Amino acid sequence: MEGQNHPLYSIDRDHVNRLLAKKEPNENDLIDLARLINRYEGFSGASDIQADMLRVLNLWNLTREDLFSKTRKIWRQGFRPGNDSGEIVGSGFDTSENN
Repeated sequence: MEGQNHPLYSIDRDHVNRLLAKKEPNENDLIDLARLINRYEGFSGASDIQADMLRVLNLWNLTREDLFSKTRKIWRQGFRPGNDSGEIVGSGFDTSENN
């Protein structure tokens, strides 16, 4: 790791490792990768994570534009974090229970 240390580096490293092992991403995987790319954009550090996120895009045969197009569509179709048992990457999601 060079440059700054990101406070979520160890958690994000685990997520990126999980994504690297995926041959076919599901919606949550796409959302997670997009969130991580946004989190590290312009960040001067964690070059290993940033390089591996590019590797994930290549493994999934996606460009950054493809990824963001797909994730915008997923969000428009009603995706909300926590709708399944997958882990959530990022912050700002509604954690209140729907009753």
